[in-house]
Amino acid sequence: MQVTTLRAALAAGPSATAAAPGHVRTAWAALTARPAATAVLVPAFAMLVLGLWGLDRDSMWRDEGVTHQVATRSLPEIVRLLGSADAVHGLYYLLMHAVLSVHPGEVALRLPSVLAGAATAGLVAAIGVRLARPRVGLWAGLLYAATPLTGYYAQEGRSYALVAAGVTGATLLLVRAVRQGRVKDWCLYGAVVTATVLLHQLAALILLAHAVTLLLSWRRLDARAWRSWAVCGCAALTALLPLARLTLGQSEHAAWLAASDEGGSGSLLKAFAGPTELVLTATLLLACVSLNSPLERTGRLSLNAVAMPLMVLPPAVLLAVSQYTPLHHDRYLFFALAGAPLCAAAGAERIARGVRMMRSKAGRRTGGALFGAAVVGLAFCWQLPLHRDDRTAEQRPDDLGAVARLVEERIGQGDAMLYLPSAGRRTALAYPREFRNTNDIALARTAAASGTLYGEETGAGELRRRLADLEHVWLFAEPYAANAGWDPKSATEQAKLTVVNEEFLLREEFQTRSGVLRHFVRRPPEKPVGWPSA
Repeated sequence: MQVTTLRAALAAGPSATAAAPGHVRTAWAALTARPAATAVLVPAFAMLVLGLWGLDRDSMWRDEGVTHQVATRSLPEIVRLLGSADAVHGLYYLLMHAVLSVHPGEVALRLPSVLAGAATAGLVAAIGVRLARPRVGLWAGLLYAATPLTGYYAQEGRSYALVAAGVTGATLLLVRAVRQGRVKDWCLYGAVVTATVLLHQLAALILLAHAVTLLLSWRRLDARAWRSWAVCGCAALTALLPLARLTLGQSEHAAWLAASDEGGSGSLLKAFAGPTELVLTATLLLACVSLNSPLERTGRLSLNAVAMPLMVLPPAVLLAVSQYTPLHHDRYLFFALAGAPLCAAAGAERIARGVRMMRSKAGRRTGGALFGAAVVGLAFCWQLPLHRDDRTAEQRPDDLGAVARLVEERIGQGDAMLYLPSAGRRTALAYPREFRNTNDIALARTAAASGTLYGEETGAGELRRRLADLEHVWLFAEPYAANAGWDPKSATEQAKLTVVNEEFLLREEFQTRSGVLRHFVRRPPEKPVGWPSA
């Protein structure tokens, strides 16, 4: 009854609220007394709820597994690893080490990304409030939270949601520093940019976007603003140089990336503006309205000058570079998504002003804000199946949890285990409890002890000796390694294939989305020629 009364009061506007019960008037007053704060907090809370929805999928995929097994090592072991692999994620691993030292579970693994997603939704709203008005910020923040791509990365144990929060926070600080012109504001901007590019190097593209933002507003800026921004940018890039030099020597770990095809930009556009055709069309139309009829400035920077470079330039540059050196993946550009809802909200604001839905000034402001929020809610409901699917393990590239449960169910105490290739050991490292009964027959030094991601394996000769006395062995092969035509370069990997195929027979096989688990038993000895038959 109380909820119905409140809804009726909200629909009728302030005049009806005046006659409503006291608790309804209190709720209405809380919503309207500080519209700027409400515009920021509502999207942040909505994103928090969406991020927590279905957070425990009971499975990690391979990149999350890497985060888990690296972050649960000791600090010296993490530092040692970064010298040879994955230095690009080094700061993130150190942050996650502190988180997982409290509780090393899958929910804790993803919780920082959930909080970062909620923070980013609030920061997007704050940019809209600062550059336009509260309801523009409210719509932009809610649009960001309702985008399926946002929920996808807000529920992933990787750094991309944190990078997006850093980029969006730096953008808001740029707006503030340009307006205020204080040294402390520029210092804070520089610190956030530096931390963000150290979290992921490709976030340095935000400096290019911010440079174009300033260029589009050059008539309103003085030399001091340019100098301050240049100092901050140079400081961030200088701090990034040692890390960039280290990761250049680890470029083989990005060999899986392929050159962007013609559909790369199209898929990215759908990911940013909306995967469904209806939402995509509406978002693009609103962005066109914003471009053709921009909102007036509320300070030195306009909303379009901030949002458009953020949304367009990082993807454009990375897609262009990837035609020569493969670097593109949607996850690396997730931080640029923040510009899309800002452009759409600005277009919606321009349309709302033309329509003039409500008569009174207060009613027009509040009623328009609620109507726009309701439209965003409809867009979310329209894409609800996508949100629901993203909260299942099937929507991730692979499912390590399914493999781990299969191993725990099928393999007995002390049974020998081979991984083909050695990177297939990632599942055992992510789920050590489920693999506790297995005997990793090819392992020479553990991942932590060797300072590698997946450990060091013994030589081909030693592996043959270890397999010589075994009556049966289990082998887990990644999907590509399970193909008969796969030709490994490593002598140890080749020895695994040769010995298993020549000396063992396949007894059982269990297919999973992440690979195939096979059980081999030793071939019976061949009878000598002339041996009497039974």
